[in-house]
Amino acid sequence: AGMAVRVSVLPSARCLFDDPVQILVAGLQPQQAVTLRASLVDESGELFQAHALYRAGSSGELDLSRSPALGGSYLGVEPMGLLWALQSKTPYKRLAKRNVLTPFCVDLEVYEGHGDMSRLLGKCTNERWFLGGGVKRISVREGRLKATLFLPPGPGPFPGLIDLYGSGGGLIEYRASLLASRGFVTLALAYVYFEDIPAMPEVLELSYFEEAVNFLRKQQQVKDTGIGVLGFSKGGDLALSMATFLPGIKAAVSISGSSFNSFIPLKGDGFTIPVHPYDLGRMKISDESGLVDFSDVLDDHTDPATWDCRIPVERSLAKFLFLCGLDDMNWKSDLYCRDAVQRLRQHGREAELYSYSGAGHLLEPPYLPLCRVSIHRVLGVLVHWGGQWREHAKAQEDAWRRIQAFFWQHL
Repeated sequence: AGMAVRVSVLPSARCLFDDPVQILVAGLQPQQAVTLRASLVDESGELFQAHALYRAGSSGELDLSRSPALGGSYLGVEPMGLLWALQSKTPYKRLAKRNVLTPFCVDLEVYEGHGDMSRLLGKCTNERWFLGGGVKRISVREGRLKATLFLPPGPGPFPGLIDLYGSGGGLIEYRASLLASRGFVTLALAYVYFEDIPAMPEVLELSYFEEAVNFLRKQQQVKDTGIGVLGFSKGGDLALSMATFLPGIKAAVSISGSSFNSFIPLKGDGFTIPVHPYDLGRMKISDESGLVDFSDVLDDHTDPATWDCRIPVERSLAKFLFLCGLDDMNWKSDLYCRDAVQRLRQHGREAELYSYSGAGHLLEPPYLPLCRVSIHRVLGVLVHWGGQWREHAKAQEDAWRRIQAFFWQHL
């Protein structure tokens, strides 16, 4: 019978969600065929699973950083494939963390053979946290602000970041909590569809975002070398606007964003940037699934009639990083990012752009699985976000490294 089958996660079974781990299986028969399965139940009780077929080595061991998957949710050597390939039984579910004070627990199981998974040989649980040891989470309701502040342990000083999500709204904390776990004081800021903020406000006030900057700058642990802002989708153009119109923003990252003001007018001090024109008559709805394709609803951004909606990023002294997926099916983020970068470079400003082939709109922290289609919380329709599983996973890993390196460099 030999020794029992052991599944282990190195360096530790407890880690941060963005930590890569090494998954090992020991005690198998030489060349034994096995199936590995990962399972995770999210906070709404939804089950996400992935599985892959493997064959043990000559001494009965299996190391996912070296052994290729022979079938299942992915193929080839993919050390973290069991995580990024997680999929829900219910279609159109997106894995997201609401409460960052608890981990996601991923059960890793080894079954005999490549067939019916009836015989469990061994298992272990990988606890994946969004909040590192000693990181403080502080709810902020000061003035108009609706935000959550995350403080790394220790006196600092640390670089300060403001973190903005997209038009789905809410107060999204999991990216901010991970960044704080990596050494940034991070303020996750809500600006639509949260508490008394409507889903589609008449106007967004630049002064609200300025309040957030001032609040962050007066925190004792924040370095006084300037603030960074990170925005996704609609948050991406807000990040550009903040870096353009607000003093004290040194570095801005736009993920799947645009170079113009989208969907809600932005009111500054004595000026308003109107909404880039769009026509919902150009959205395409697929008959059988009811899936909505928004990629053509916006007017042509090269038409001078739309130029008063542009964010004049070329006036900013901040440094910029643009990240987008070439398989973004939600809108033409690559085109819009190129437009901003071109204007910046024409004016001798610094900008970096990384466009990832096979990546979709929802570029998240690494190992969060691709969500190709989900319901938009505000619009209430099924939206096609795009992305290919493996390429999207690789893009998320690379983008996450670049975001952190960029902020360390410029803040």
